Formats: sequence, structure tokens, C-alpha cells
Amino acid sequence: MKRIIFTLGLSLALMGFFFIRGTVEESKSAKKPNIVIILSDDQGYADVSYHDHPEEVSTPAIDALAKSGMVFTNGYASAYVCAPTRAGLLTGRYQQRYGFYQAADSREGLPLTEILLPQLLKEKGYSTGVFGKWHIGLEHPYRPNQRGFDAFYGFLGHGAHDYFDLECDPSDAHQCIYRNHETINDQGYLTDNLAREANAFIRKNAKADQPFFLYLPFNAVHWPLQAPEEDIAKFNTGDKERDVLLAMLYRMDLAVGSVINTLKETGQYENTLVFYFSDNGGAAKNKSNNMPLRDYKQSTYEGGLRVPFIVSWPDRIKAGTSTDEPVISLDIMPTICATLGIDLPSDRVYDGKDMTSLLKGKKLKNPLHDQLFWDGDQGQWAVREGDWKLVYDKKRQLGLFNLKEDIGEANNRASEHPELTKKLEQRYKTWRGEMGEPMGRRN
Repeated sequence: MKRIIFTLGLSLALMGFFFIRGTVEESKSAKKPNIVIILSDDQGYADVSYHDHPEEVSTPAIDALAKSGMVFTNGYASAYVCAPTRAGLLTGRYQQRYGFYQAADSREGLPLTEILLPQLLKEKGYSTGVFGKWHIGLEHPYRPNQRGFDAFYGFLGHGAHDYFDLECDPSDAHQCIYRNHETINDQGYLTDNLAREANAFIRKNAKADQPFFLYLPFNAVHWPLQAPEEDIAKFNTGDKERDVLLAMLYRMDLAVGSVINTLKETGQYENTLVFYFSDNGGAAKNKSNNMPLRDYKQSTYEGGLRVPFIVSWPDRIKAGTSTDEPVISLDIMPTICATLGIDLPSDRVYDGKDMTSLLKGKKLKNPLHDQLFWDGDQGQWAVREGDWKLVYDKKRQLGLFNLKEDIGEANNRASEHPELTKKLEQRYKTWRGEMGEPMGRRN
């Protein structure tokens, strides 16, 4: 009888143990992931060393992030200049739908009718912070703390900022460094400071066991070309301006590494979904290298649009994977919302697509996007469908390119495929007809 009672007691104890263990594991798997978006500025396609690159390029922290997750070889920004891409990123919609075509539209600001990603995340209990280049609204209603962010350190506009002079000039407050609503005077190197603020935000929320959304939009490696002298001395390419660019890239890579290390130190790394990409292609002005792509920032050729693009989530995404599926920065918001079970508002069109099937390594039956479009209302545009891309360039010329065979867009096939050229041109015209009137024309 005692043996029966003992056996029964042991069975109940084991059941209790496995129930508790299962509950803990279920709780752990159900814990909300942290979200981090790291955005570089004007970074060249070949200015990461996980791509084919010149021998002088070394980005070990960005490379490590790439190895930890999935690399998108056909990853695009939604614009060929900074501000429109940043607008599309935070709305998940072609920024042209609400008239945001050009960098100068940042002076008017991202329309208040648009719903931004941090607003949706706050409703789910996330702490939200942005540290860096805002560039989508200057005046009070358009600033980060009014658009869903709890914490802000950085500058509002315009596209560039001095990296060393962080003293506030009251005559140009938009260029001052802000901490939330207040302008401040700061010291140091701006790239380092952005990492400092991001790391403090991570530590604060990790200590509070609070899920967080960290948006880290660097202004590096955007002009002006400025870096610490000791970093510039590390490079000797024969082009002094290129050496400074590489020093800026080196410093940004250190900043990325410090953020990832802080995630690890605070126990947040495994359950953090990280996106890394550039807001447009590398700029000729800052000596970026876009090989093997054609052209630079401010162009609808691949050099203006295709960018380094990484997604990492150690808990969920298999390390060391890659995909050739074309994706665009608009996809980031819908992917985050799908991951968290957030329904996108039903009163508007969302152009971004959920990438979670790709991130799980599944082969898609159909393309994620039927077409991708680019247009800055400056007399140039492009549309990609499958491997084919039609470009209307600054010279008012149409070019049709097979990107699978000709990534450098050297061979115009329009005369060989007149029907395809006509079809893609009509697709662009139909799409453009659905977009909003450009802000610049309205005003």
C-alpha cells in the first residue's frame, strides 16, 4: 500500500514538474520580441564586406549580423533619396500615396493622417525610441514624440548634419540636437552618440522587462565627410575622401557592434528581431562604391535603389541564410505587425508585404511582389517585374534590363522585347495614377 501511495505521489510530482516546465517554456516562447531597425544613410552596395567588395572595406559587425540571420540579395529601398524611404518605412505604404516624393517634402512633414509603426507598437505595450536622423517633419506636430515615439535623441532635418559640431545654433533650430522636445548642446562624434543613446534605451527597458522598439537611423555615411583623425589614418586608398568615408563606415560598424553587444549583455539578443538596410544606394558625393551596380543615389538604376538588406532574429531565423526574392523597405512594417499579431488598419492600402514565410525559409509559390515601383517625381522612374526592370532615366530614355543576367544594367533589351516594354510602361502609368499629388506641386 505504501509503495502504491509513493508511486502515485511520484507520478503527481512529475506531472507537476512537466506542467511547470511546459508553462515556463510556453511563456518564454510567447514573450514579445524586441524590434530593432538600423538604417544606414547613403551606404554603397559594395561598402559591406559580406558582399563582394573592394579590399579596403571591412565591416565585421555588420557581417556578423548578416551571418546571424538572412541576407536579401535583392533588397531595395523604396526611394533613391533619404526622406521618402524613411516615410515609407514607418508607414508600410508607397510614400507617393500621400504625396511624399522628394527629400524636400520633409520640410512639410509626413502627413498627420498617416499611421506610423511606433503608434501601433505602443498600443501593444512597447516602449519606443528613435535615435538619429528624423528627416520626415520639422514642425512640432510632425516630430518623433508626436508620432508614437517615447524617446528621441537626434536631429530633425535636413538631410545632413555635422558629425563633430553638436552645439545648438538657435537661428537654425531644426539642425540642433534634440532630446525629446528640447534642444541641447552635446559633444563627441555623432555616430558614437547615437549608439550611446540606443544602448541606454536597451538597458533601461531590459531592466524593466519591457518590450521595446528601437529605431536607429544613422546619418552615416552621408556627407559631410568627417571622421576622427585616428580612424582616417587606418586607410590609404590614394583617395583622401574615400579614406574619410571608410573611417565613417568603420565608426558606424563599431556602433552597430556595440548595439548588438548590448542586446547580448542584457539577455535580449536571442529574442530581438533586427532589420538592417540603407535608405538608398551609395552616393557619388561621399565616394561610395556600388559595384557591380549601375549609378548612384538619385538614380532609378540599381545603384540608386538596391541596398545591403539583413534580417536577424536568432530565436526564429536560421543563421547564415539568404534569399534572392525581391523585397523592399515597405515590407518591414507589415512583417513586424504580422509577427506580433497586429492587424493593419483596414481604411487604407498597404503596399508592403509580410516576409515571414521567407524568413522561415519557405519557398514561395508566387512572388512576394508582382511589381515594384520607384518614382521621385523628377522625370525618372522604374518598375521591376520578376527578373525584368524597365527604367525611364534622367535622359528621358527607356531601358529594359534582365537583372538576373545583367545586374549592371549594361544591355538595353527594349528593342528586342517591345511588347514587354510596353506592358511594363503601362503598369507604371497605372500605378502612378493611383498615387497622390506630390506635395511640391500642391504648395
